[in-house]
Amino acid sequence: MSVVKVVEIMAGSPTSWEDAAQKAVEEAARTLHNIRSFYIKEHHASVENGKIKEYRITGKLTFELERSEK
Repeated sequence: MSVVKVVEIMAGSPTSWEDAAQKAVEEAARTLHNIRSFYIKEHHASVENGKIKEYRITGKLTFELERSEK
């Protein structure tokens, strides 16, 4: 039986919400293993001078916990 954990993470990108999500997963993968899914909970953008400056997302990342053999 596998056990998963869910953590909430945030990321931003000057390009797009998709790029922000990809950056979030890539950064999380540096320290978390067995990532199974990423659910985008909300997305928003910061605006400056009438233009989008940064796309931001908040999401829930699911990863499988590693089991130690005893």
